[in-house]
Amino acid sequence: MSEKALQNPAPWNIYKKISFRFFFLLLSLFIILNNNGAFTFFSSVLQLPNLVLHDFIPWFSKQIIHYNYDFTIYTNGSGDTSYDWVLLLVIFLVSVIGSIVWSAVDRKRKSYNAAYYWLVVLVRFYLAFTLILYGAIKVIKLQFPDPSLMRLLQPFGNASPMGLAWTFLGFSKGYNIFMGIVEVSAIMLLFRRTVVVGAFLSLAATVNVMAMNYFFDVPVKLLSTALVVMCLFILAPHFLKLYRFFINYESQQLEKMYQPKFKKRWLDLTAYGVKYLYIAASLIFLISSLIEQRKTYGSAAPKPFMYGIYDVESMKVKGKTLMPLATDSTRWKQMIINYSGYARIKKMNDSSANFTTVFDQKKKGLVLKSTDKDSTKYVLNYNFIGKDKLILSGFTEKDSVMVSFKRKDLKAFKLINRGFHWVSEYPYNR
Repeated sequence: MSEKALQNPAPWNIYKKISFRFFFLLLSLFIILNNNGAFTFFSSVLQLPNLVLHDFIPWFSKQIIHYNYDFTIYTNGSGDTSYDWVLLLVIFLVSVIGSIVWSAVDRKRKSYNAAYYWLVVLVRFYLAFTLILYGAIKVIKLQFPDPSLMRLLQPFGNASPMGLAWTFLGFSKGYNIFMGIVEVSAIMLLFRRTVVVGAFLSLAATVNVMAMNYFFDVPVKLLSTALVVMCLFILAPHFLKLYRFFINYESQQLEKMYQPKFKKRWLDLTAYGVKYLYIAASLIFLISSLIEQRKTYGSAAPKPFMYGIYDVESMKVKGKTLMPLATDSTRWKQMIINYSGYARIKKMNDSSANFTTVFDQKKKGLVLKSTDKDSTKYVLNYNFIGKDKLILSGFTEKDSVMVSFKRKDLKAFKLINRGFHWVSEYPYNR
């Protein structure tokens, strides 16, 4: 296609114009109202519309569609809350009504080439930075951590579908890096020459994520589906030629996208400079913040004092030894210290109790305080005998307590000790 034809394309038919108006509103509103960390430097500004919507969405739910839910729950660790679904409905309705009004008042316009170009730029950057973020937290293993001590002790059948997926994905560092590299390759969406390749790779990555979210009940279905739609939106103008190339084996040349040109060269250079400066600044900020998070939450974070699984060998209350009966809800079975400031006590009947921990390493003291309503409190002294044996002794309310533990060797878990094998004479499926 010649440069002249590229800058003066043919008029659009009515169906293309109506479709563009709808998707312009739909995608723009979704991106603005679901920044999700994609546009780091605009996060504060993009939060402002949500402050209004936090009042409007509950009102719309209750008064217009008569859908009642806990109106205090907004977008949180779950991206599929009632608030999010109603917000999507509002975005859809605004897009439908807006496209109808837009079509009525602007019916004489021949095309929207410049607006379409900038919409694609917005979608490309949102998709790219979202996937780069998700890819980076996989490469440095922040999204899917190693199976926790509590997860290792959890009965397999008691895991939720999402917990099963997180354990599966968190087990392998290599697979995390592989997934991360595929998602980070979305960086190609930021450059015109590699947009189609970047959209293909992004589509492969997002379809896989979307399937995982749907079939393992991961509450990020809305976002992952939206990312798939955005990939298809970018590829849409090339569908016919891609079909002819991949299915009919016909040679094809993809059309160049319309690109608005500034009349003065210095404006073109300034635009390119701003683009690359923004990309570089965003990537530097993202990488530096993730490295810091890795030191706080990820694999580089320091392990808490007394980290480990401790099996109870004996337990005395008021000087009386408690027998290890399987139905006993008093005698301890294990103590797990996985996170700083917290401990979990498993009882003989497999019930659990969570405690906050306060250590005094100089006096070798430990205070365990229950997070449950009963607020049970243990004031204890700890004493290590060798590397693996631990004795806790002290009081809870008026009762004396003494517990003897043996630290569990984590390498005893098959999930940890199996390792990688080039040669396997038989499947090791346990």
